[in-house]
Amino acid sequence: MASPVSQKLEEKLVCSICLELFKVPVTLPCGHNFCKSCISDHWHKQERAPSGAEQGYTCPECRRHFQHCPELEKNVNLCSVAELAREDEVRVLATERGEVTRGELCPQHGQPRKLCRRDEQRCVCCPCTPRPCLLEQERSKKQDLLKKSVEKAQEESERIVQEMQELEEQTRSIKDSSERLKSVVLSKFTLLRKALEERQWQTVARIEEEQAAALGHVGDNWSLLKERLDVLGQHRERAQRLLACPDHRTFLQEFPLLPFPGSLEVLLPVEFDAAAVVEPITEILTDISRLLLEYLPGSVAHKAPDPTGQGPVQPKEPTLKVVTPLPKCQLRAELLKDHRNLTFDPQTANKYLELSKGNRKAKHGPSAVCGLQEQGPRFQPWQVLCAQSYDRGQHYWEVKVSSHSVILGVTYRGLPWEQQQGHKFNIGLDGGSWGLQVREDCYLAWHKGRAEKIQERFYKDLGVSLDYSRGLLSFYGLGERTQLIHSFHSVFTKPLYPVFWLCEGRVVMLC
Repeated sequence: MASPVSQKLEEKLVCSICLELFKVPVTLPCGHNFCKSCISDHWHKQERAPSGAEQGYTCPECRRHFQHCPELEKNVNLCSVAELAREDEVRVLATERGEVTRGELCPQHGQPRKLCRRDEQRCVCCPCTPRPCLLEQERSKKQDLLKKSVEKAQEESERIVQEMQELEEQTRSIKDSSERLKSVVLSKFTLLRKALEERQWQTVARIEEEQAAALGHVGDNWSLLKERLDVLGQHRERAQRLLACPDHRTFLQEFPLLPFPGSLEVLLPVEFDAAAVVEPITEILTDISRLLLEYLPGSVAHKAPDPTGQGPVQPKEPTLKVVTPLPKCQLRAELLKDHRNLTFDPQTANKYLELSKGNRKAKHGPSAVCGLQEQGPRFQPWQVLCAQSYDRGQHYWEVKVSSHSVILGVTYRGLPWEQQQGHKFNIGLDGGSWGLQVREDCYLAWHKGRAEKIQERFYKDLGVSLDYSRGLLSFYGLGERTQLIHSFHSVFTKPLYPVFWLCEGRVVMLC
């Protein structure tokens, strides 16, 4: 137990505001000491007092009034003495209560920490807080909170497990649906591929049959001509020997014995119409080509390699691969790799079409083209063919037009020379020609007498791309960007000639 002197000394070290040992003691001008935090709180309350109350700062001990808030400086000596007293009290209590460990005692008051301060969530002794609660009560409350937390965690865990099971079920459902869908798609593509392959081999077999029949007739005709040539050779040889005979009697006796060759047997007609052979499959291939190249862009490679200089090659299976469509800024550069220089064929030009010296410019003028009209047929419509033709590979040419009301396209050589009834042109009116009519407000794509209207702005510079093997004919408008105007899809069976039609006053130049 502490001595009376110790008790009196401890009383002198207690702050009169908080009634505890000094914590950071400060000395006022009147000489009284307080905890720095305690006197600061006291003066702060005085500052917030109503306006009618006495203003200023007072000492809680002697009530001395200060006009201005005094500067508070730490009393170093008193602080050291208070710390020693606090440590001594803790040591004494620990000695008297040997059953309590040092960690269970309050370092400030030296008493057991049996209470809990809720706001700070820590254990304290009785003098530490004005609103203490027993540890058992606080634990009971915290246990209730912890039990509720455990129940909530259990409920959330069960919900998460249920959601994970639902995700697993969704995974199985997605996989099952995907497998079924893949099976259906693969089956459909297999069926289509099989149908196309069967039709392919049927068409190839039909071509081979027609080829064999035509070549058989050619062979028979060749044999007939060969036999006829042999007979004529033998007759000529015997006749020359007889003519060289000097004896008149011998000549007259041998002459009746010399057989004269009769007339040549009628040769078998040889017909091989490639267009008629592939006619049953043409529409199907055209529709498939349009589906792949227009409605499924990127499904077929942009260009097939051109086996230039390798001679005729056997057709290979079409190779499909996914490719990224070319950016428009690169499209013209890619097309120009297949550029071809064209010239007009003056023997086919309508008499009102004036051609330049190099046959690269055509103008519809009032004067007639003379001097070549008797050399062969020429177009009655205002049309002209190019001298060049293409029957394999990729080709591209560019055209500059002076204005609208022109047609550019390609055709087989059999395009009629005569005027078609009801039309000023005959490009695209049959199955062997394809044309794009340039109008002021739109374009018309002509084939088989049917016109498809395309809404696109007017271009004076136009490009034409022909991919013969793929059966693709495309027209482009050339400007800041290369714009596709229209594409024809077909199966080409004969050499194609570029062809043009010009209205009055129009000029077309081959670039």
